[in-house]
Amino acid sequence: MTLQEMVRQAATLYSDRNAVCFDECNDKPPIFYTYNMVANLAMELTVFLQKYCDQRRRCEIGLYCYPGINLPSWILGILQVPAAYSPVDPDAPPMLSTYFMKKCNLQYILVENDKVKKFRLSHSSWFLQNSSAIEHIGLTLFQTNWKDDYVNIHLVGAKDKNETTKDTSTQETDYTTLLDQFETETSKAGYLDIGKQQTLAYILHTSGTTGLPKVVRVPHKCIVPNIHHLQSIFKITQDDVLFLASPLTFDPSVVELFIALTSGASLLIVPNPIKMMPQKLSIALFHRHRVTVLQATPTFLRKFGAQCIKSSVLSASTSLRVLALGGESFPALDVLRSWKDRENKTHIFNLYGITEVSSWATCYKVPEEVLSSDLRADSSVPLGSPLLGTTVEVKDACGSTVLEGEGQVFIGGKERICFLDDEVTVPLGTMRETGDFVRVKGAEMFFLGRKDSQIKRHGKRLNIDCIQQAAESLCQVEACAVIWYQQEKLVLFVVPKDNLAEEDAFKELQKCLPVHAVPDELVLIEALPLTLHGKINTSELNKIYSAHLNSIRHDNKLNGAEELWERLQHLWKSILSLPDEPFSISKDSVFLYSGGDSIKLLRFHDEIENLVGKAIPGLLEVILSSSVAEVYRLVLKTVFPSEDQLKNPNTSMKRKLNDSSGEEAREEHVNIKSGGSVTVAAGLISFVALSRGSHIFCVNCSKSFINPGNMRQARTKLRQSPLSSPPVISNIMKTEERRSDPTNVSKADEMGPAQGSLEKDNSIPIAKFLIGVRWTTSTGKCVDASPLVIVPATDDMSATVYIGSHSHTMQAIDLDSGKIKWERILGDRIESSACVSKCGSFIVVGGYNGLVYVLRSNNGETHWVFTTEDAVKSSAALDPSTGLVYVGSHDQHVYALDIYKKECIWKLHCEGGAVFASPCLSLLPHHLYIATLRGCLLAVNPDTGSKIWKSSCGKPLFSSPHCSVQYVCVGCVDGNLYCFSHSGEKVWQFSTNGPIFSSPCISSLTKQEIFFGSHDCFIYSCNMEGNLLWKFKTTSSVYATPFVFHSHDLEREAFLAAVSTDGNVWLLNAKSGMVEGIYKLPGEVFSSPVVCGERLVVGCRNDYVYCLDLFIAEKIRNSKDVLNAPLNSSSLNAH
Repeated sequence: MTLQEMVRQAATLYSDRNAVCFDECNDKPPIFYTYNMVANLAMELTVFLQKYCDQRRRCEIGLYCYPGINLPSWILGILQVPAAYSPVDPDAPPMLSTYFMKKCNLQYILVENDKVKKFRLSHSSWFLQNSSAIEHIGLTLFQTNWKDDYVNIHLVGAKDKNETTKDTSTQETDYTTLLDQFETETSKAGYLDIGKQQTLAYILHTSGTTGLPKVVRVPHKCIVPNIHHLQSIFKITQDDVLFLASPLTFDPSVVELFIALTSGASLLIVPNPIKMMPQKLSIALFHRHRVTVLQATPTFLRKFGAQCIKSSVLSASTSLRVLALGGESFPALDVLRSWKDRENKTHIFNLYGITEVSSWATCYKVPEEVLSSDLRADSSVPLGSPLLGTTVEVKDACGSTVLEGEGQVFIGGKERICFLDDEVTVPLGTMRETGDFVRVKGAEMFFLGRKDSQIKRHGKRLNIDCIQQAAESLCQVEACAVIWYQQEKLVLFVVPKDNLAEEDAFKELQKCLPVHAVPDELVLIEALPLTLHGKINTSELNKIYSAHLNSIRHDNKLNGAEELWERLQHLWKSILSLPDEPFSISKDSVFLYSGGDSIKLLRFHDEIENLVGKAIPGLLEVILSSSVAEVYRLVLKTVFPSEDQLKNPNTSMKRKLNDSSGEEAREEHVNIKSGGSVTVAAGLISFVALSRGSHIFCVNCSKSFINPGNMRQARTKLRQSPLSSPPVISNIMKTEERRSDPTNVSKADEMGPAQGSLEKDNSIPIAKFLIGVRWTTSTGKCVDASPLVIVPATDDMSATVYIGSHSHTMQAIDLDSGKIKWERILGDRIESSACVSKCGSFIVVGGYNGLVYVLRSNNGETHWVFTTEDAVKSSAALDPSTGLVYVGSHDQHVYALDIYKKECIWKLHCEGGAVFASPCLSLLPHHLYIATLRGCLLAVNPDTGSKIWKSSCGKPLFSSPHCSVQYVCVGCVDGNLYCFSHSGEKVWQFSTNGPIFSSPCISSLTKQEIFFGSHDCFIYSCNMEGNLLWKFKTTSSVYATPFVFHSHDLEREAFLAAVSTDGNVWLLNAKSGMVEGIYKLPGEVFSSPVVCGERLVVGCRNDYVYCLDLFIAEKIRNSKDVLNAPLNSSSLNAH
């Protein structure tokens, strides 16, 4: 019997019952299809496919889609052709998808209609022609024509003028030849033949972590016994609700689909992003839909968190009747006990299997008495007994069967056989090597680990030898070894050659290893322990690591607040590799600014929870966004809720105004520089304001002036005055001469302590830009804020840079000369960037003291101060249509301020998430977008503050959203750039290998490109469909937002200015990603650059603001008189 025959039987018996439910988990009601509806839609698709697909030979059809309400009908429709279905993940790298489809020799691809554009762009090298889609079924059919050296693809129904009957008949040349070779052999009994009709059900591929992915073709006879037996074991009835937890490319999804659809039960499907949102998913599964059967990996279950598992998934009143865990090592029994409520009655199963013999091979039901017992039992759970038709054997290295002891698992059976890669016949009873080692004890198998140091981590197979090889390649590593500690933690031991910086080692490993292969911890040791045979003694390494844990984690209880503060400081220093000296950490220290990264962040979080022995809600968010004192306060409140708050080292940081003097009491002075003061005309000023991410705001300006690639008036003014630092030009020329001499490899001339140097890079022999320092201005402390540049349209007013710093100072600086027009010391640190008012007479900036300052742009005097309840790190946004200013606060609110009436129009609570990112205004539709550290993206009515829609990304959003005409995009610390439509639907997500703190840059100069940076050290460019156009590897993480600009002398080309945290300023070609100029600043940079004309302005953590001149290299090379002539305004006009 085939899968489709089993479903048809169930559809006959339960035609009016709900077969499938799709819930988007938003304001839309769930959609339900009955068995009759599923069967009818499937038959329509089957008829269509039978019309267009050649059925004279084995038919295999790819399915390129996301899970949705039509998924069961699509799969059933393919099976009824008869054909095998092969899921293709739209989010997979296009190269992998192409490799898989070509390796499978798929003749046809069904593409979900709203994914056709993505499919075309992802495989742009394929030839495409137009054809009509099956609209009400939601699919478009493509026919393929594979060649050895390229892929040619066209849509069904569009005839190729070069197509011949001969071409069609030879589409499967390779397999036809192979079948001929085996014709005699396969005619004999004892072989399973891939060429027989209705043999195959589906085609998948292995993950490929340990090598090239293997194609696995699964016959009906292999998977049907799995479905029958698990139905019986789980006692599935028509009253059950099963959840589709597994991705379509993971073979357990087949079990979830067909156990439900062949039993009259209901299948629940949710969008993929919801699976990454534990709270929302828990509500959908166990409250709204009352799921009764859940099959998942242990990692999937752990996403809910221990508290949610106990209170919802495995609570006393849970709807969950069956929990089947597989795909990874089963959790220890004591962990399971801690998850289960004492009154919980859920039956828990351990499933084991391999993709090469799809899907499960063994099953073990954990006895209730073991789970409910208080007695400590063996923490290992057996793999269980073989499933129907499955043979499981354990063999030693000599191939002998192991009845007691250790050996490798082999799986097979008379008809439990799959075809791997190019196999066309397989002997019945074939046994597949699993690579998994077990201990046989009392007729039970207990999992030990992977063969040849292979492990399964996060559901992916991984060979730890590859980690060792990557680590050994680092220049400062003498020797190393890797262990999989208690099958929970990947630990790298290193014998260093010299002083090895732990964070540097992690950065290098992240560059050459996939995310799931990066070690959890690095331990430095003097020498590796060896066995008598001279091999690394892994048993001894486990003991060393256990002792290492004990040295940093004491068993005694914390005695009070003072000890907690000391231990927290110790953890901080240890994880950040700071000297363990008897000095206190500054209470203002922020983890990410003190050398922390995403890996260290998770380690710090876990070590704190280990220290106090309990989970601390909201801890990760506080570590990410707040000072160590605020981390301490949260932990103190959790562990010692009654502790005297006077012991809190952060008491002095409370941000409340204690008396009516308020902000004025905090001000130190206002310093007006007489030489640079500006008089602001009454009424509206004509100006252009430039801010990070290529944001441009203009008032009363001509079209030619507004164009960022053609701001002629601004450029004229900027080129009419001499440089403040003439020596920079000669340094640039000297460096250029050395660059042309291949024998000279010395460093560029020093630019002075506050100026940095021009970085030599042999990879860009013909850079289009040369970069030099025009001026620098000291602010007294780090400059993490990004500049706001205002260029008046009148000739009697100069362009001004507005920027704040950690010194509490707000400065207005002349863009041309670097002279300070005015300087204002406010009440606390300034990290947010300034925003200009609609009239141009005011700038708005927030401070760490929770105040929003409205200052006069001409002299810095206070116009108004608005008070929030916590730090304001969010940069304000302006609505040019109303003049309202919007700003977020760490008090979890967004405020709409009328700065002219000096009143708050509305405030909105952002559902528990602090607002670090800047709000983003869309004029059409008129929406205000807000991103929170709780991971929510909200769309709000800018006039009333009412919510329009919200979507959760699951992890904190530090990145500010940015809009295009069609979409709104935002980066997330989970490493994804998310794209939503203006109605709130997730359109796509683009994945990087590190957290994204950089905000997306969408410029009118490029229109179809999105630029952003990532913690993985890359700058990315992707199109509006979410496809990668190019990526550029920098020398460090990229937190800042890029800026797109045109050069006056190269107006036909768009360029991208970006900075990496190590201080490198990068000028890239916006279309190709090629380097067009580099400059090295002498400190770390978190500020985002702004380019105005031929000036680039950016803040640096060495306390300075930098203005860099961007020179056209060709002009510098061709202008011999620049070296000899005196530097005056006439000679500079040529540059």
